[in-house]
Amino acid sequence: MIFISTLLISMFITMALIPIFRTLSLKLNIMDFPGERTVHPSPMPKLGGIAMALGILIPVMLWADGGRFMNAVLIGASIVVVFGLIDDFKDIGYKAKFAGQVAAALVVIFYGEVKICNLGACLPENVLLPDVLAIPLTLLAIVGVTNAINLSDGLDGLAGGTSLLIFICIGYLAYAGLYRPESFPIAMLSVAVIGAILGFLRFNTYPATIFMGDSGSQLLGFLAITLAIGLTQSSTPLSPFFPLLLLGFPVLDTLTVMSERISKGGSPFVADKNHFHHKLMRLGLYHTDAVVTIYIITAFLVAFAFVFRFYSEWFLLAFFLIFSGIVVAAFLAADRYSWKLQRYDLINYLIKGRLRVLKEKNILIKVAFRVVEFGVPGLLIMTCLLPAETPAYISWIFLALAALTAATWIFMKPWLIGMLRVAFYLMVPLIVRLGKVSPAAWMNDRAMQLYNLSFVALMLFVVLTLKFTRRTSGFKATPLDYLILMLALVVPNLPDPRLQSLNMGFLAVKVIVFYFSFEVLVGELRGRLTRPAAATIAALLLVAFRGLI
Repeated sequence: MIFISTLLISMFITMALIPIFRTLSLKLNIMDFPGERTVHPSPMPKLGGIAMALGILIPVMLWADGGRFMNAVLIGASIVVVFGLIDDFKDIGYKAKFAGQVAAALVVIFYGEVKICNLGACLPENVLLPDVLAIPLTLLAIVGVTNAINLSDGLDGLAGGTSLLIFICIGYLAYAGLYRPESFPIAMLSVAVIGAILGFLRFNTYPATIFMGDSGSQLLGFLAITLAIGLTQSSTPLSPFFPLLLLGFPVLDTLTVMSERISKGGSPFVADKNHFHHKLMRLGLYHTDAVVTIYIITAFLVAFAFVFRFYSEWFLLAFFLIFSGIVVAAFLAADRYSWKLQRYDLINYLIKGRLRVLKEKNILIKVAFRVVEFGVPGLLIMTCLLPAETPAYISWIFLALAALTAATWIFMKPWLIGMLRVAFYLMVPLIVRLGKVSPAAWMNDRAMQLYNLSFVALMLFVVLTLKFTRRTSGFKATPLDYLILMLALVVPNLPDPRLQSLNMGFLAVKVIVFYFSFEVLVGELRGRLTRPAAATIAALLLVAFRGLI
């Protein structure tokens, strides 16, 4: 429960603070202006990292154990954020940024005792690196990865999305090893970072309305490498080369682009447009295509690192070198021969052309939207009927939410959409979980199969609605939505009996389908909220009265 609370608190704090810091950024003119080395067309606020930092810090401080490792990481992270914030206000140059990163690294090395001493099979058995070698190596790793994540923040949602995958892997492995005392602060910090990233990405996926700035990207890089080292250098069977694969793609990107700058006689620290994401766009990929491509590559590396986390260090190193060689060779060949992605006219004619005809006639959108319009409230009411028992405290909570929603609908209609979101987002996970824990007697296996299939059908019509909608504003599907759906399918089904016993995979997918469908429905209704408001109040009252009576 402590981890779920941390995740939700971190996410909601970040989401609440983003609009505040966006307004502050506009007033103070703390903007990322377009230039020849950037891809965004207009000035963008860049104080999102401060909202993320507070979103991480506040819930962690609620449960912090006061240990040396936790304190050292928080102090080091604060130093990185302060120097990043100064750089966001006024460009202080790479030397000052390095100074801040080195200071933060030294705090976790000497105070937190985070050191790379164990290299596994690369050293004779039971031989550890002496401090004279371990300290410089750790310093290089922390500063290097901090800058690698910082430099990867070149497209909307890119640094946040890839970091999300990395922290989920770190957090899960730390959670799985909670029998070790050093694992708890790593798991806690990872969960807090995951929540902050999820809250931030809602405002940062293409087209973004705010950037995380140096304060955010350096914070993610610093925490990722520090927690990864802390996880693998303690008493654990995990390979000490595990972080190399986990963080390998941004590191490879940074090493490659710096090597190119040096080979051309330039400074390795002067920004350009030769990062992997820039090269993918030069190949002909759109902005979101490039982001999703790097998501997939990162997911592959994270999955490989997870599966082979107990294997020999030589095996992991060999794989990373082969992977790096293939990636670099592919990009070099693409630059040399000016490869471009071909978008074939035949496919456009056979598929997109016919879909365009259906879209122009509004046939599919009319059918799909009607299914969504009645399917969401219908499935919600059905879910409310599933629990055989409802705790009294949940009944009182739902009764209060119903009263607040009704009062808002009658007296404060401009606030109705916000109140509906609060009520819906709080109600759905509770009733879905209750329906699983104590299902009604009439819910047999066949009925449960039909109920589960209804979520698949609803999601299909939601996707069709999004595909053929004529809306130009409101909720739109982003790479973040598909990333979250992928995580909901994969993470809860990891080989951990604590997760499998709760059947969290189906529960998470059902909750996300409800959330996703609700946002699409509200967007398509264009402010006509009578039906969703009535359905939400009815569902709340149904659960409340069933529990009280």
